[in-house]
Amino acid sequence: MALTGKKRLFANAVLAGKSNKDAAIAAGYSSATASAAGSRLVKDAEVAEYIKKHKKAKDAGEAPPDDRPSFDLNQAMAHKDPRVFLMAAMNDVALDPRLRIDAAKALMPFEFAKKGEGGKKDARQEAAEKAATGKFGLRAVK
Repeated sequence: MALTGKKRLFANAVLAGKSNKDAAIAAGYSSATASAAGSRLVKDAEVAEYIKKHKKAKDAGEAPPDDRPSFDLNQAMAHKDPRVFLMAAMNDVALDPRLRIDAAKALMPFEFAKKGEGGKKDARQEAAEKAATGKFGLRAVK
């Protein structure tokens, strides 16, 4: 799973030479709990791996690896229908999982209607038709 924004900010602050507490504050954690948050984050497997990769690249004199998923705007603009775009975003394995989930949530109303998603007029019309087709009523002509 990819790093969250706060974890990435923390890791970048540690790479810049800040202490765990200062890095946590820089990442947006409360100053009251920054010491505990910094200690916890430095032990986090994803953060530790991120820091290790970037330190290794820095020691080798290489550019730091780009761990963020890329978003191709040209490919996104090729979609004319928003439903097709959301479906493509949801099925894109290179995209951040949170973005994929957001795309799926946005797509839900298009794919699955809520039960009873009719208006008051529809409900009244249904009730009238049901009453008209009773034992003595006439069948409604459609």
